[in-house]
Amino acid sequence: MRHFTFELHDRVIHKEVRFNNRFGIEIAGDIYIPKNATAQSPALVCCGAFGAVKEQASGFYANAMAARGFITLAFDGSFTGESGGPQNVASTDVMTEDVMSAIDELGRQPEVDRERIGLIGICGWGSIALHAASLDKRVRAVATVSMFDLSFIGGVDEETRQNTLDELAVHRWRDVDAGRLQLGPHRFPQGPPEQGDSEEKDMYDYYLNRAFHENSIISGGAWTVTNQISLMHGGLLDFIKDISPRPILLIHGENARTKGNSIKAYENAREPKELMIIPQAGHCTLYDRTDKIPFDKLEGFFQEKMQLTPDRATLQIGD
Repeated sequence: MRHFTFELHDRVIHKEVRFNNRFGIEIAGDIYIPKNATAQSPALVCCGAFGAVKEQASGFYANAMAARGFITLAFDGSFTGESGGPQNVASTDVMTEDVMSAIDELGRQPEVDRERIGLIGICGWGSIALHAASLDKRVRAVATVSMFDLSFIGGVDEETRQNTLDELAVHRWRDVDAGRLQLGPHRFPQGPPEQGDSEEKDMYDYYLNRAFHENSIISGGAWTVTNQISLMHGGLLDFIKDISPRPILLIHGENARTKGNSIKAYENAREPKELMIIPQAGHCTLYDRTDKIPFDKLEGFFQEKMQLTPDRATLQIGD
């Protein structure tokens, strides 16, 4: 039996899907369909968090939004979970393609209105969702939750960047000599953090306790040592202005260390845009805490922003 870290909603039909991205990698996903879904329903791709699997945060959001009338799809990114390719590595290019391929898959569903597909990106996948939206005009609206700009890793100060690249060069030769990609340390090698801020403790509690999943890299695995190479080039949010006039909603906890990522994205984006700061919430708080996640806001945002134009509505009535 599948291990979900949340309870499937009784108003939702769940089905497993497999589809290939443009690079030929098989993507494992879950589609959530409202039991009262009709033809031409709005749809959402839910992705993230970075290092998580579809049975964790993305599935949690997909399940909840399906109960509110959206057909949703959560998936394991390439090289993680049940999806194909060598495991425990990541590529922002491939991740972006994964999102676009998920849009393709939603568009194959007979109940989905291809003109009303949106994105919800969580954590590092928030920056991927924004990047995908800047490239793929099929996306009608995009929301991010606890967004972390994965390309920020490559935008550190020059000395740190050069030192990191030196270390990665050494590790590449170690991989060559070992004949395999070596794994780095577990996110929490010493168990629960006894010291440090509450955010580290909440992350541990999410991944190792309340939402543990055996397929999740952060719950029980590790990225390869050289995985960071894929995050050291390019700016995922360089073209965030291209999302306009399609709307952006950025949601972040006021206590999250990553909050500056959403603030910067908001400042750089064009209208229409909205930044929503959740009081007394950290980064992982918004992964599964229903008392903090603004689901009413998300529902209203996508219902309003993905409404049919008068021409489309008239066309449908006459069909």
